[in-house]
Amino acid sequence: MVKTSIYGLNKQDLIDWFIEHGDKKFRATQAWDWLYVKRVASFAEMTNLSKATIASLEENFDFSPLKPLVVQEAKDGETTKYLFELEDKLMIETVLMRHDYGLSVCVTTQVGCNIGCTFCASGLVKKQRDLTAGEIVAQVVQIQRNLDEQNKGERVSHIVVMGIGEPFDNFDNVMKFLEIVNDQKGLEIGARHITVSTSGLANKIRDFADRDTQVNLAISLHAPNDELRSKIMRINRTWNLEKLFAAVHYYLDKTNRRITFEYIMLNDVNDHTEEALQLAALLKDIRHLAYVNLIPYNPVAEHDQYSRSPKKHVTAFYDTLTKQGINVQIRREFGTEIDAACGQLRTEKMKELDQLKK
Repeated sequence: MVKTSIYGLNKQDLIDWFIEHGDKKFRATQAWDWLYVKRVASFAEMTNLSKATIASLEENFDFSPLKPLVVQEAKDGETTKYLFELEDKLMIETVLMRHDYGLSVCVTTQVGCNIGCTFCASGLVKKQRDLTAGEIVAQVVQIQRNLDEQNKGERVSHIVVMGIGEPFDNFDNVMKFLEIVNDQKGLEIGARHITVSTSGLANKIRDFADRDTQVNLAISLHAPNDELRSKIMRINRTWNLEKLFAAVHYYLDKTNRRITFEYIMLNDVNDHTEEALQLAALLKDIRHLAYVNLIPYNPVAEHDQYSRSPKKHVTAFYDTLTKQGINVQIRREFGTEIDAACGQLRTEKMKELDQLKK
């Protein structure tokens, strides 16, 4: 029997399970505290629950669905990358980043990706399945537990849902994950400290707006016109800029919350003044709620047709947007020397395993 991860239950789910099994509501609250405040590593450590309750939990639920395979830390100590093995032996990546405002975890939502961005390491392996809510939550818990073991008093304060996969292609599980990590009696990560990034599934952007979660939204734009965007991002052939920005306007009208537009700088592809002016024009009527994040490209060996934009291109692009009244920043780099682009570490491990089979 494949067990459900205990981390996939929100608080009400846990309460319902305890009551259905003849236990009291407050026992579920105690179990929740063990999971997310004390962050124990097994059901057996929940010492104020009865042996019968612990046995029932062990019978019905998997405790942690993740097995750490590789941990890579950048030389500057600001980035740590984790390769986890799931129960079905598939692998995912999670990244811890240290910012001046706190510790941020970048979580993965799918095994592989079907979006088809031609510059991205995540899509080197096609989507094999969605992650469950429990598998996404467990990434944050595992890293927080590792921080606890270091006894530095450090706490994950921010989450970015920008790892392998398209979060809105796994919408229901991602939304449940957000509810669980946001719980004020648990990990207590504020909604405004969480950002979900989508490649542009316009229908799901509307659904996300309707949820009114206070969670931040980022859109991976990467090109300011349909011809170029369709060339480097296959998703644009389904959800072109007209459809995408109709959904953006719906989101802004519904929430009045700022959107971040992510823009990876690809040398001589999307980094000219022409594209900067097109981007400014695209955002002109929403610029009071638009924020552009220019991202240095992390090279991917399998996509050697792309290279990083030189500094002068990035600076000129930035200056053009600024002069057009667009809010823009250049994102600080993290962990280039540890295969920081999502999917790279997993791809290297898969190649290693393939070699062992030969």
